[in-house]
Amino acid sequence: MALLAMASRRLRTFLTMLGIMIGIASVASVVALGRGGQERVLASIRIIGTNTIDVYPGRDWGDEKALSIHTLIPADADAIAQQGHIDSVTPTVSKSSSLRFGNVSLHGTINGVGENYFRVHDIEFSAGGAFSAAHVLRLLQVVVIDDNTRKALFVNGEDPLGQVILLGVVPFRVIGVTKPKENMGYLVYGLNVWAPYTAVMGRILGQQHLKSISARVRDDSPADLVADVITRILTRRHGRKDFYIFNTDTIRKTIEDTTTTMRLVVASIAVVSLIVGGIGVMNIMLVSVTERTREIGVRAAVGARRADILRQFLIEAVLVCLIGGMLGVALAFGIGFAFSRVFKDFPMIFSTSAIVTAVVVSTVIGVVFGFLPACHAARLDPVEALARE
Repeated sequence: MALLAMASRRLRTFLTMLGIMIGIASVASVVALGRGGQERVLASIRIIGTNTIDVYPGRDWGDEKALSIHTLIPADADAIAQQGHIDSVTPTVSKSSSLRFGNVSLHGTINGVGENYFRVHDIEFSAGGAFSAAHVLRLLQVVVIDDNTRKALFVNGEDPLGQVILLGVVPFRVIGVTKPKENMGYLVYGLNVWAPYTAVMGRILGQQHLKSISARVRDDSPADLVADVITRILTRRHGRKDFYIFNTDTIRKTIEDTTTTMRLVVASIAVVSLIVGGIGVMNIMLVSVTERTREIGVRAAVGARRADILRQFLIEAVLVCLIGGMLGVALAFGIGFAFSRVFKDFPMIFSTSAIVTAVVVSTVIGVVFGFLPACHAARLDPVEALARE
């Protein structure tokens, strides 16, 4: 009966559904867009590493005395590596210097790192591989270059593996080439080479202290707790806190919290359209009750109870909102498909919970905003209803 009543007034039923459709589509699309944006940003951060902890000398960023603090040493990295929550650790030193091969001379960054550096930062290889712990221990002059350095130094298309390049004035043999990485500034735009930190410290820099230490935290370990453990270990080893820690996991948490808040704010604004749609349903249903006064009077006169009339109009309201909600979800998927076609690198991520919530919300709106018109219809006196008509 409810479906027949809706079908007899198709245009009005569709216009009634339109508010619900737009509201549901808006909420679902905003949530999906927020999740897609969040995942895009987090994917960019994962390239650098969202589970890494970096230790630097000094009290904090910009400390003028940081360059004069030489207490960060390879033994500190070894002490950190022994902790159970640590996946891998690498000491790091660096220097800007010339990179030469044949008659090609360029300016780049020489990074002295441990054998686990490429695991810590999740760097993959397009050719060759990383150096080993034996290379580090023996101060061997081997080097890994990035893709930019390969293109810039080997202009004639030579195979870089096995070639000898000069880092400053010291010869190193190329054993690996890394894959290019997007969204990681110094890899995308700079020329970087990586050699055993022992060789760089002993043969190029002539120093015993480190620029920094990077540690990769195990996936099942809380980064904040590990950072506190590292702080206690190094403070005990140095006798004072002359270093600071940068936890990349805090970036991830901050972005997740920020994007979640923004998504909730925008979704709350979109919910207003749902409320407007619900009010529209209530208004149309009230008009429908007025138009169908004779029908209600006839039903009551032939024995329909108030509960039957209440149920009929309530079901109509719920069906209008439920079908409108489903059409709204379909519209949201259509928007997501079109959006992914235009912005291929920025997908809208729909969640099952959001879709189920949208359908449930549309049903609840039908019940809430349809109850008043249904009650009004059920309370009509049969005699008055027939006489009014």
